[in-house]
Amino acid sequence: MKHSEHHDGKLRDKDGNPLIERYDPNERTNHWITAITFVMLALSGLAMFHPSMAWLASLFGGGQWTRILHPFAGLVMFVSFAILVVRFWHHNKFEDGDKQWLKQMDDVLHNREEKLPKVGKYNAGQKILFFVLLASMIGLLLSGIVIWRAYFAFYFPIDVVRFAALLHAGCAFAIICAIIVHIYAAIWVKGSVGAMVRGTVTYGWARKHHPKWFEAVIRNTKR
Repeated sequence: MKHSEHHDGKLRDKDGNPLIERYDPNERTNHWITAITFVMLALSGLAMFHPSMAWLASLFGGGQWTRILHPFAGLVMFVSFAILVVRFWHHNKFEDGDKQWLKQMDDVLHNREEKLPKVGKYNAGQKILFFVLLASMIGLLLSGIVIWRAYFAFYFPIDVVRFAALLHAGCAFAIICAIIVHIYAAIWVKGSVGAMVRGTVTYGWARKHHPKWFEAVIRNTKR
């Protein structure tokens, strides 16, 4: 669905229907840098985690290159994600209605959105995911520094290095599970992937899935 700016200054699709910008180009670029580095890290991390997955190292030029590239890609992902956190922090604060939204999980899973409390830019599930990702990222960064043999591991006692390796694996497992949920939810709610590719959503999508955010956007555009 291509979109363009209409003569009245509003974004519209090819059929002339009005659209709302959900993510600007910088936010989308930021998101996809984080996503691409995550895939690289998941594959290279699994290659080093267990001999049965060592074949994945061939994607990065062999075992040696996998060990070299993995931590540097990790730093890129952490910095990119940290910028995302700054951008979206204020949208992920828990508000009135979030607890009730979680209590009505049956309505969420059966798409009975009209029965749920009004949702802002993100629902309570997305907010929980945000903080799981944040905690996992911090855990991965701190433990990753401790086990980075080329530069830092020799500064720490062996017991600390071993614990850091265990923590790194635990945080990696948590973040991979969280991202699988994130991808599934994005595909499940039709239009979510398009929002992060094109940056826009229809009025109907915004009104249905994020009515509180939709109302705030409409109020701001009328000013």
